[in-house]
Amino acid sequence: MGIATALFALAAAAITAAWAWLGATVQMPPSPLAPGEKLHCVSYTPFRGTQSPLGPDSPVDPRQIDEDLAQLKQITDCVRTYSVDHGLDQIPELAKRHGMKVLQGLWLSNKPELNRKQIATTIALAKRFPDVIAAVVVGNEVLLRGEMSAPDLVRTIREVKAQVSMPVTYADVWEFWLRHRDVDAIRKQVAAAFPDKDVFVGEFGWPSAGRMREGALPSPVNQAYAMHAVLDRAKRENYRVNLIEAYDQPWKRWLEGTVGGHWGLFDAYGRRAKFVWGGAVSNHPHWPWQAAGGVGLAALIFATALAVRGRIPAAASIGWWLRLAAIAIVSGTLIGWTVANVALESLTAGDWLRSLAWAAVALMAPLVGAAALTSGASAPSFAQILGRAAQRPRDVVALSLGIVLIALAVLSVQAALGLVFDPRYRDFPFAPITAATIPLLLATKGKPAAKGKLVARWKRRLQTPAAETAVAATLAASAVYIVCNESFANWQAVWFSAALLALAFTLLQAQDGPS
Repeated sequence: MGIATALFALAAAAITAAWAWLGATVQMPPSPLAPGEKLHCVSYTPFRGTQSPLGPDSPVDPRQIDEDLAQLKQITDCVRTYSVDHGLDQIPELAKRHGMKVLQGLWLSNKPELNRKQIATTIALAKRFPDVIAAVVVGNEVLLRGEMSAPDLVRTIREVKAQVSMPVTYADVWEFWLRHRDVDAIRKQVAAAFPDKDVFVGEFGWPSAGRMREGALPSPVNQAYAMHAVLDRAKRENYRVNLIEAYDQPWKRWLEGTVGGHWGLFDAYGRRAKFVWGGAVSNHPHWPWQAAGGVGLAALIFATALAVRGRIPAAASIGWWLRLAAIAIVSGTLIGWTVANVALESLTAGDWLRSLAWAAVALMAPLVGAAALTSGASAPSFAQILGRAAQRPRDVVALSLGIVLIALAVLSVQAALGLVFDPRYRDFPFAPITAATIPLLLATKGKPAAKGKLVARWKRRLQTPAAETAVAATLAASAVYIVCNESFANWQAVWFSAALLALAFTLLQAQDGPS
């Protein structure tokens, strides 16, 4: 009990220290906004909760828009919109009540009949609210999406320009301005006619959550820092910036994964600001609770080991105790991260089922691993677990170990192949896979070394069951591809791939059994 108490205290201290570091606040630079100064403009879409522009054209309640604009009025006098359907055509009238300007957008796609409706409605709004609509943005990234040709876009821009009194432009990523010079010619005509106009950046943003892209990490700290940095530079170099976006939009996760729903300055549900200009920001503001949960799991891990203490050798080695402590520290630290990501990375019923399955495996693996380490139980082969009842082990710990290992293998193969064949918007489940793999790896006894001739040794190695070998090979190959595809700058990809290799190694230690 003495060594168990000492190691549990060490594990609890390590878990708490890790979360204190992860949750530490980072002081932002001084605010780029002078006292009383507001943001130049902010992209605004009013959808909340399950509301989405992807379904039938049902208008958003105007009271909802009015509430948002009343809040946004405190930080900006301008909003940029992208469409006029789903009730977004109500925005100019409501913005007028709050003394705000609108950069009015109309959505262009590969559907001509819908385009005509967007164009006609926007022109009518521009004529009705010339004192509110400061500019019209004809289409957003329609060239990027390949849904309209450049000549058709040029004709549409000219059509709108001929009927409204305010400036007219088009929005796309910079590569497409350079690629389609005929569109760029319109911008040059405007610049030549108004040489004293400022440069205007139509969108700048940084997501607060989601998967990494090379070395770019979405996080609350990085979002706040990026906003501070770009506004500071804009002020120094005298150009204007529209920030994307006002509120998180959960519906975007249907198209862009977790990262798509977290570009807002305010969260989607509570409408709370994510940071204060010039203030301190934490990536894990609730870290004390996550640390407490991790310490609780560590206590369960030690309690599980002690519950089967009668099966522990009378004098367990220091290596045995260190393995138990490592299981407690790794899983205890990562379980809080895993649980926090369940809601963050789940949108559909399938997402929730997958995330909850990851959390369940991350929670059960260290407990089963501790019991296996204590009892000396070995993981049965997949075939023994999935085959006839007579083949299954009678020992509860061994049976549980086999079930958890199969569940972890299935989830890992699904995640790995997803990141190989369709990786763009998929998250890296690095926390749960590590929390589940390390305990199973540390509890694995491994195969005894075969004695005798070289042929006999290789024959022994080739006796790993076929299913485990196939899964291990899939995971290892996926790990190599993922790192090469995502680059070593992406630490989420590197971490996840390392966990895949650790799991592959664990599977290759499977005991002999029917394949």
